[in-house]
Amino acid sequence: MDTMNESQIVAASAPASVSVDGWGLDRLMDITELAAYLGVPVSTVYDWRTHGKGPVAYRFGKHLKFAVADVRAWVAEQRESA
Repeated sequence: MDTMNESQIVAASAPASVSVDGWGLDRLMDITELAAYLGVPVSTVYDWRTHGKGPVAYRFGKHLKFAVADVRAWVAEQRESA
């Protein structure tokens, strides 16, 4: 008989639009992953941050991390109206 552990239950119960890690938290991506996902240079992401235009980030010491849910929300806001 297969049983699910707590992290599998949390991940299975999360909405499909939210990427959840084994701790039940939004997955975080670093600036290199974000730049690769968006298809832009890392320097562009840094430039957006200095001008207040990029997605919200968390700072852990010298490291920037971006929650996947925040990135998705920011991407949705960038859609041009028809």
